[in-house]
Amino acid sequence: MVTDDVLAEVGPRLRRIRKDREVTLAALAEATGISVSTLSRLESGQRKPGLDLLLPIAQAHQVSLDELVGAPPVGDPRVRSRPIVHGGRTHWPLTRQPGGLQAYKVLEPQRRLEPEPRTHEGYEWLYILSGKLRLVLGDHDVVLTAGEAAEFDTRVPHWFGSTGEGPVEFLSLFGPQGERMHVRARPKSKE
Repeated sequence: MVTDDVLAEVGPRLRRIRKDREVTLAALAEATGISVSTLSRLESGQRKPGLDLLLPIAQAHQVSLDELVGAPPVGDPRVRSRPIVHGGRTHWPLTRQPGGLQAYKVLEPQRRLEPEPRTHEGYEWLYILSGKLRLVLGDHDVVLTAGEAAEFDTRVPHWFGSTGEGPVEFLSLFGPQGERMHVRARPKSKE
């Protein structure tokens, strides 16, 4: 198990850091308030390290907790995706994980298409960045502009595209049925 491997390396790392700084167990005990015997057991691996012990040791050595436990470096969080062109629309995937909630930035070119509503499992949320997006949803035919959002169950017949007045750029979040996306707003104050 990865956690056990990381924990097994903490003791030797604590000893190495202390010795590199030429600090005795007694001096570290005085600086941290942790007994010499507890520090010795931590370094030998006879005691599992906990935050209550590691935090004062990290402060005494002036190192990060990550350095003490040898936490693996965090990878680059940026999502670098290549655009996907499908049906004349350009999609930039904004999520890396397959399945579950998916996010896309979408550019719909200026064109006037005849709506062809479709249905499928899922739930969709749209946010307009620029331009105008025509959304046909059931009996509704609306135009969304920059700053507006829409969310809907994709089992309702729907279609969206350019109004024909220019390109439209929008964000799309799509998830399996029941995985609803909401824009959180502050609750109205009670009067």
